[in-house]
Amino acid sequence: MTSTPLANLAKVRKLDTVPVSKELGRRMLETARVRLKDASITQISNEGRFESAYAAIRYAADIGLLLHGYRTSTSSPGHHQTAIGCLVHTLDVDARTISLLDSLRKQRNLADYEGDPVTAGALNECIRQASALVAQLEDRLRREGWL
Repeated sequence: MTSTPLANLAKVRKLDTVPVSKELGRRMLETARVRLKDASITQISNEGRFESAYAAIRYAADIGLLLHGYRTSTSSPGHHQTAIGCLVHTLDVDARTISLLDSLRKQRNLADYEGDPVTAGALNECIRQASALVAQLEDRLRREGWL
C-alpha cells in the first residue's frame, strides 16, 4: 500500500524504504508488548515507566511504517516526531491523538535531556495512549494476516 505523503517523506529522506517483513513486525510487536508490560511495574520510577510506555508508542509507530514499506531515517533529526506524525497515514490515527502523542514525545525529551520529573498524570496518559495504540495495531495486523 503506497501513500503519497509517505512517498514524499521518502523523497526528502525523512523515511527510508524497506522490505515489508511480517517476521520483523511480529518481533517488534512483541517488544512493544514487553515495554508496555514494563510500564506497569510500580516499583520502577515514573521516568522509567514513562520511557517504557513511550517506547511501546514508538514501536507501534515504526510497525505502522513497516506495514507500508518504510522506516524513519535515523540519520535525519526528528525521527521520533516523523514516526508519530506518520500515524495518520499508517494506522489512521486521528489528528487529536497524534497531537497528544507528540506532547508525550516532548515530555519524554524533557525527562531524558533536561531531567524534568514525570508526573503521575503524564505517566498514566502515556500508558493509556500506548495501550490503545498497541491494541489498534494488533487489530490491524490481524486484519492484514500478520498475526
